[in-house]
Amino acid sequence: QVFTFNTVEIKVQPSVKVRNGAPMSIICHADISKNTDFQLKYNFTIFKDRKLVFMTVSDTGDARYEIPVAKSSDTGDYHCTVKADRKTKSSDPIHVWIAGMTKPILTADKRDVLEGELVKLRCELPEEEPPLQFCFRKIKTNSTPKETCVPESYTNFSVLEFSAEEGDHILQFDCFGRRNVKLEWEDSAHSNKTLVTVREPFIKPALTTVPASNVTEGDQIHFECSTAVVRMHDIEIILQKNKTILNSVQDKKLLRYSTVATLEDSGEYLCKVEQGGASKTTKLNVVVSELFPKPTLVASMTKLDKNKELILNCSINGFQKANFSIIRKNSNGDIPLKSSQTLKMRVNVNDTGSYTCKAEVKGIVKESKPVRINVYAPVSKPTLSVADGLPEVVLGKPLQLICHSVMGTPPKTFRFYKGNEVEKIVINDTYATFLDENIKLNDKRGYRCDARNNHSSGAKTSDILNVTVIVPVRDASLGSVPYGEVEDGSETAFLCSVKEGSWPILFRFFKKTDHEVLLFEKTEHADRAMWHKKTVKRQDTGTYYCVASNRANVDVRSRPITISVILAAWKKGVIAALVLITIAGAGALALWWFLRKKKKAKGPSMEMSGSALAANLTSEKLTRQPSDGDYYSGSGYIEDSENHMKSTDESKGPDLESAEVEYTEVEVSTLDPHR
Repeated sequence: QVFTFNTVEIKVQPSVKVRNGAPMSIICHADISKNTDFQLKYNFTIFKDRKLVFMTVSDTGDARYEIPVAKSSDTGDYHCTVKADRKTKSSDPIHVWIAGMTKPILTADKRDVLEGELVKLRCELPEEEPPLQFCFRKIKTNSTPKETCVPESYTNFSVLEFSAEEGDHILQFDCFGRRNVKLEWEDSAHSNKTLVTVREPFIKPALTTVPASNVTEGDQIHFECSTAVVRMHDIEIILQKNKTILNSVQDKKLLRYSTVATLEDSGEYLCKVEQGGASKTTKLNVVVSELFPKPTLVASMTKLDKNKELILNCSINGFQKANFSIIRKNSNGDIPLKSSQTLKMRVNVNDTGSYTCKAEVKGIVKESKPVRINVYAPVSKPTLSVADGLPEVVLGKPLQLICHSVMGTPPKTFRFYKGNEVEKIVINDTYATFLDENIKLNDKRGYRCDARNNHSSGAKTSDILNVTVIVPVRDASLGSVPYGEVEDGSETAFLCSVKEGSWPILFRFFKKTDHEVLLFEKTEHADRAMWHKKTVKRQDTGTYYCVASNRANVDVRSRPITISVILAAWKKGVIAALVLITIAGAGALALWWFLRKKKKAKGPSMEMSGSALAANLTSEKLTRQPSDGDYYSGSGYIEDSENHMKSTDESKGPDLESAEVEYTEVEVSTLDPHR
């Protein structure tokens, strides 16, 4: 018995989109091929959103899952699995959408409330499953409904509180549900409408003043704020002006407040009654007429020198009868100077500050605007210096100057001069700085500064500061006499020079080895320095260079030169003489050996050939011994085969010993010790 699954399919009747409340069927069908006609048991399992919802066993290849009343909670992805005799196959998923939602139910915990009280509403969708969203609507007569939506991820209901506000009389509430299906929102029908009646807990307050109008500075003004309430408990009345609370009462229906009127009391007043969450307000505008204007303080001068006389005068325009006082303002409190309209004083630097005057009429006190008085002490003669200390600067580097004036009242104005031209103006308390970034070799070197303040004595000028411009060392070179090769034991001189640079210049001579070796250093008020080395030795062979620097602190290194130490001439002569003596001794020894050997020679006569010997040889033929071979004279070898000595064919017999041999001079080469 052999079988195989061809396909497994899942279908929905009547369609994949079903109206809420309509019947729906999920059908799973298995298409199987068999080799013979035999019976199989099929296990069908249907899933919704990967959760098991239906199981059955059938003898046929079909299974049906009936849903008599479809709900929105039946929306989801369905697929089925068929198992037969250890073989299993699943269908592809299919999405089913139950369109439409059931109508929600709305309930309220109160039907009659006071202004400021809360109404708790509950909206429920009993046949739906979360996640859901509930939207509540507050409907007022002749106004747009106010909608508030609340998401609920785990429940099918939501609770929300609404506040009954001032002006709410009859309120209507309803709600609807909402869910998200495949990134689309689906709304339910609106619920039943619920009516809520709102009553006032108190009436709008009344705010009055006595006098009601024509209020003048110095008058007593009385405020009253009252209301009528349903319940006295937790009632509160507050009086405000410009958000400032002037007075308040609790559990009372009336508030009173009194004050002496001033110009500052003009403005809008607000009476507010609060109880629970309810609040009502009333506004009243109050105008206070001016009794007299603010006084004016006049100073004889606002900027004056130390020890000068200052006159302060306080007055009221068109008003004479008042009590005047002159005051100096201070952070720790006002300092009364004189209860008078006029004040004369000789000032010091410590008298710098703000002054006002006060005028009092009928208990109303008004203060003038402050007048700033500045007392100046003269500046001291400034000092001009270089920020780095020494009055010098490296060419191309910036120069920072400091102008300092110890004495004098700030602020001070400092001016910097380069030559006779003003380069910079700075305002500061005690000192100022100037940065000259354009230093040239031919600049005017004289700098000065002056300082001044508002004192009548004018400016004070510093002494002229002359600044030295230091030119950095450039292009160092090294030479020697003699150059290149130096005889052992002789004297040599090294010369290090620079192309330009301010004096004095430090010259240092080095020999290049594995590490830098300083041989000699010298400071010169010149552009060159010489180092004499008295005696040169063989170990002095090597590479030399020099380094030059000045106060610019820039080391300039020359190109290296190579010095080779060779033997002295007299040493060469001694060696040559020894060689010649050796050669002469060897020649004499060779000649002696040659002559001695000739005397002892026994054998046939030989005829010597060659250009040097042939001219002096006799024509007499010598007989030779039967053996034929080459002949060596001393250690020298006659290479030319034509000049070999020849033996004669005739034998002299007994005459050989009595034959005479002539001798001539020959050149003998040096003895070869290996032969």
